[in-house]
Amino acid sequence: MSQIDGIQGNLLHEPTGKVEDEFERTASDYRPLHSFKLDKEKSYQQQFADMYFLRLTKLKPTVEQIAAEAWRDTIIGNEPAKKVERVLDIRQGELCWVAGTVYMEMALKPNILDDVSKDKWLSAPITDNKYYADDDSDAVTLEDESGRIRLVGDFLKDVILVTGCIVAVMGTENVNGELEVIDLKFPDLPPQPERWAVPEPPSTNGKGDSKQPKDEDEEMKDAQPRRGSGGKIAIVSGLGFSAQDASHAIELNLLLEYLLGEALDPAAQRELSQISRLIVAGNSISLEERQPIDEDSPEKKIDHKKYGYDSSSYNAQPSQLLDDFLSTLLPSIPITLLPGAQDPANASYPQQPIHPAMFPESRAYTAAPGSTESGWLDTVTNPWEGEIDGWRVLATGGQNVDDIFKYVGSDDRLGMMEAMCRWRCCAPTAPDTLWSYPFQDDDPFVMYTCPHLYIVGCQPEFGTKVIQGEDGQAVRLIAVPWFSATGEIVLVDSETLDVSRVKITAG
Repeated sequence: MSQIDGIQGNLLHEPTGKVEDEFERTASDYRPLHSFKLDKEKSYQQQFADMYFLRLTKLKPTVEQIAAEAWRDTIIGNEPAKKVERVLDIRQGELCWVAGTVYMEMALKPNILDDVSKDKWLSAPITDNKYYADDDSDAVTLEDESGRIRLVGDFLKDVILVTGCIVAVMGTENVNGELEVIDLKFPDLPPQPERWAVPEPPSTNGKGDSKQPKDEDEEMKDAQPRRGSGGKIAIVSGLGFSAQDASHAIELNLLLEYLLGEALDPAAQRELSQISRLIVAGNSISLEERQPIDEDSPEKKIDHKKYGYDSSSYNAQPSQLLDDFLSTLLPSIPITLLPGAQDPANASYPQQPIHPAMFPESRAYTAAPGSTESGWLDTVTNPWEGEIDGWRVLATGGQNVDDIFKYVGSDDRLGMMEAMCRWRCCAPTAPDTLWSYPFQDDDPFVMYTCPHLYIVGCQPEFGTKVIQGEDGQAVRLIAVPWFSATGEIVLVDSETLDVSRVKITAG
């Protein structure tokens, strides 16, 4: 035997060690609903006031029905509570109730008319300052198409009220022309569909034409409950990719390795293979802090840039880092990407999807232009509504809760999320202080259907709870913290909607 033959005989054989099992990523059933997608031909010519009238028109019958049932037998001082149709029909000394739209008069609240009159342009109303004042100077008013009346009373101290929510109030008018509130009702949770209630999307023949509808027997067959994947949904927000923060980049790399199952033992890899989808809930790009230049400062530039944009200050590296992050994950896991206040998307609500052109490495995983199918990378609106494993999901990047936070003295973010569900409106302060598109035909922020899972990203800390409705509705609320600040991601069991969190740290 030659020396070479001896080497072959000793080395070229099968491994003697145990071959570990290969894990496959759990698949999930996913259907976006495109509830907040704007038409291509958008117009900003119309007035914003129509949104409030639309909201009142949609929700007033519901809140009036609830109030009528609750106050039907209410008698105070031998006087029964009487319904009045308009705010101007309230009479002093009479016990009555009326439905309308709440408007908050607050001295610290910004006024866009003041900015226009001063000929100043604001890129977006992003501020952490509170509108709420604890000196009782804020005024709560109720208005409808006829007029406005101020609401007073100790009862208001125990409820969350912001501009734009629809309520019914009961009370009496005092000598100052104010309504002393005795009780208050919200529209409460809307009807909630059963799991797997969203129908199958119409299939196509590849040319954009829908196929022939199925007969009744086939439709009944498709209506049978489908089986869930038994996997988990991972949720992260506030990734905050930056060109300057090197320490945060380490945590992002650890997050990438965690989601891919790298550098982990087989038991952990088996568990992570159950993650069927990643939801990125806003603010994936870090907003570099810039100090405003004083008008009289010599550093102020003489030449004014168009729309305040200076191309020399643009840095493409954060978006490139995000693209690299997504393109590394996408071969293994599907991603739903919501924009946030800091991301390259329109500032007004509802934010439209981040354009795939921002992701040259990842856009191969997006759906083809004009396609009705969702891609492996689904760039969606903020807010976003869809169905995951049969559950109705509503998710936002957090601007709606952040704006409500400025109206109230409380720090209870979950309480604000619950209030929005009971108001049946996911963005009540739009368009007053939360910039919004001026809708004319419908208000998409009205919640006609109760979600099973309500996700709000970019919050100061993690929180979750389940709220119940009068008709058996159950909503799992999840406040997702900034990953850049906490290093935390959230995992939701797609069968039980139980929630857990994982902390990623470099130390």
